Amino acid sequence: MIESKKRWRLTTPDEQTVEEIRKELNISSVLAKILVTRGLDTAEAARTFMEMDVSGIHNPYLMKDMDVAVERIRAAIDKQEKIVVYGDYDADGVTSTTVMMTVLQDLGADVSFMIPNRFKHGYGPNTELFQQAYDNGTKLIVTVDNGISGIEQVDFANGLGMDVIISDHHDIGEALPNALAVVHPRHPEGNYPFGELAGVGVAFKMAHALYEEVPDHLIELTAIGTVADLVPLHGENRLFVKEGLAALIDSPSPAIAALCEVAGIKQQDITEETIGFMFGPRINAIGRLQDADPAVQMFLTDDAAEARSLASGLDVLNKERQAIVKQISEEAMQQVEQRYPNGSPRVIVVAQEGWNPGVVGIVASKLTEKFYRPSIVLSLNPETGKAKGSARSIEGFHLYNELAKNRDILPHFGGHPMAAGMTLEAKDVDELRERLNKQAETSLTEEDLLPVVEIDIPLRLDEIDITAIESMRLLAPYGMGFAKPKFYLEGVKVASIRKIGAAQNHLKMELTQHAASLDAVGFGIGPVGDELTPDVKIDVIGDLQINEWNGRKKPQLMVEDVRTDQWQLFDIRGIRQVSRWSKLIPQENQVYLAFKEETPALFQSFLSQPICMASQLDELPGNQHHMVLLDLPESEEQLAEVLAKLKPKRIYAHFHAKDSQYFEQIPTREQFKWLFAFIKKRGTFDFNKHCDELAKHKGWTRDALFFMLQVFFELGFVTLNNGVTEIAQSPSKKDLSEAPIYKKREQQIALEQKLLYASYKDLKEWFDAKVSAKEEEIWI
Repeated sequence: MIESKKRWRLTTPDEQTVEEIRKELNISSVLAKILVTRGLDTAEAARTFMEMDVSGIHNPYLMKDMDVAVERIRAAIDKQEKIVVYGDYDADGVTSTTVMMTVLQDLGADVSFMIPNRFKHGYGPNTELFQQAYDNGTKLIVTVDNGISGIEQVDFANGLGMDVIISDHHDIGEALPNALAVVHPRHPEGNYPFGELAGVGVAFKMAHALYEEVPDHLIELTAIGTVADLVPLHGENRLFVKEGLAALIDSPSPAIAALCEVAGIKQQDITEETIGFMFGPRINAIGRLQDADPAVQMFLTDDAAEARSLASGLDVLNKERQAIVKQISEEAMQQVEQRYPNGSPRVIVVAQEGWNPGVVGIVASKLTEKFYRPSIVLSLNPETGKAKGSARSIEGFHLYNELAKNRDILPHFGGHPMAAGMTLEAKDVDELRERLNKQAETSLTEEDLLPVVEIDIPLRLDEIDITAIESMRLLAPYGMGFAKPKFYLEGVKVASIRKIGAAQNHLKMELTQHAASLDAVGFGIGPVGDELTPDVKIDVIGDLQINEWNGRKKPQLMVEDVRTDQWQLFDIRGIRQVSRWSKLIPQENQVYLAFKEETPALFQSFLSQPICMASQLDELPGNQHHMVLLDLPESEEQLAEVLAKLKPKRIYAHFHAKDSQYFEQIPTREQFKWLFAFIKKRGTFDFNKHCDELAKHKGWTRDALFFMLQVFFELGFVTLNNGVTEIAQSPSKKDLSEAPIYKKREQQIALEQKLLYASYKDLKEWFDAKVSAKEEEIWI
């Protein structure tokens, strides 16, 4: 048995609906299952979803204050008033700034941009920067991807005589800023049809209104910001990313070419994963470490050499960011392990001086991923006495609500159920840690602390082929709100398995089901290879991909998790070095079992746990899932009783036999007959004097000769006196098998044949039969 490392939540689509959509749309069953599971359970809904294009973009003037914003911007352009685009330092903010700069430059505006420094100015509107803009003659400030919380700062700008237009998508507080216009998809007085735009999506809508047509040339930037900001990929967001990805592949932008070059990919291979894992981190890196202005300049430039230089700078900073994150992550994990040597707490709170506050959110994510606990990572500033950091959570622990219970020591915090940021006094960190863990004792159950994986596509192996996998791109892009499918294969057989990689920490398997087969690879799960036995049936989840090698394409499952309810037999017979097999035995819930009194002396010095005798089973607890059979039982029945008592999930069969009888076998009846006639003819036979001579003459072993004499003695055929044998007077007629020693050897050979020398397949069948028989007895 192998228990899954996560909680599997499986959604099973209605088979009839799947078949109807498959036939009507002429698509694979794999594609149909994904559509139905995602709620697109009619052919019309599925077709609309797959065929959406820019015709589905909403009228930008449906957004509250869009008309006011456009009118004011046009007036500023006509009067050549100085305009500042005030952005943000993340990828959404950078692309939002670029979109707004592009449209205003195209329309002839006198425009420049400002992005606050994360460390100096913090997030959002900043009075110092607003003052700077005013001193430079600015008349109009247009925020992008920020501003909705800048009530005081907007009032400050108003007092200087500047107008402010807010364009943002973040959560709206109790009051709106007193700006000339607040362009927000969820404006409390608005009725915009789609409220989940990223900041760049709102900027795109403003560009749409200003151009008076859909700005196709800006949709690629909109796709980058939308994916990088992790907003749900449905509605207009999905449309922006779908169309944007197509534009990125053919984009003439020097910035896109430069990003592809530093990321080491071909432009024609760009997908949403390229944005999420290659473009986004590089754009975000600069704002985490310094001013983000060069990222905007990279997107704005028409000079290929300048774009390459700026992209190279982003790449260098991303490597630096990665190194910083690696170091802080290692230090943070070391803190957790040192503070909690017996296991992590329900909520992890770590803090240290010198940690870069720009990357602590990434570190918190890594802690949550490793330990599956809500995690808070704080950077301590000894000069200010403050602790500033970020938090990430797990399902079941509403981070914002739990933090809100500690407002008395958390003067500044914000966020949502799964992520948050905060600033507090450094002296209150220990108190916060203690409080949150007490709160978690009531809000988090033991089950909550096991990672969850959502699985929505159950498949049979015969449904999987290259065409079906390639057709999944029809449903792209995948991302937040429309995750890449997790596939579930039930009861597939492991036809072959081997560990791969220099450290043997990866796994390669061939899975079969009836006549179908599939290659499977699991990165980082190499140890599972020691837990699987030949032909075991497993349930497995993962991602379907196409493996291309030497021009040949094959479907491949990238394994995420494995489980099986079947008990397993591990064959360690014949491995004499205990060190070779003892490391394969799980360290928990194990029992080393011996049947013979002399066995513990042979093995105990090599094992970490005491050896249990079969006669002591009643002293064992009932959760010994992993049983090691060190030697042979006295009988099949004795072993069957052990199986019934312990009900092991894994059996490791070693079956040490000090005096194996299997190859000695039992002398033939002709040999017995000859020896009896020989003794009778001689009258007596002195075993001690003539044993070796007779054995050599007949080609027998000394043990075989002695065994035959013992059989004769037990049957009363001969007498023995100090090694001298002679025929008994009037021996009764008996069969050789009636001799106890004969019977014992016969049983021993049969037992060795079934347990010690049988093939793995035959041994497994023997155990299966015994386990089933005992289960039936218990049931009856």
